[in-house]
Amino acid sequence: MVSIELNEEECMTLKYLLENCLADLRMEIIQTDSIDYKTMLKKRKAVLLKLQKSIMTTGEQTERIIE
Repeated sequence: MVSIELNEEECMTLKYLLENCLADLRMEIIQTDSIDYKTMLKKRKAVLLKLQKSIMTTGEQTERIIE
């Protein structure tokens, strides 16, 4: 397992990048005809969603600590 520490600005930037990558991936998945490529993109999307969920959960925990 890898852990990284991010300040608030870095965390917000990462959230923004993940959202944009996921939006791009959705379009790419819809537009591709190659089954193998589509499968690879879906796997990548799953990883990005897991990262996004992790970032959101971590952000909520940090906000609770600050309050």
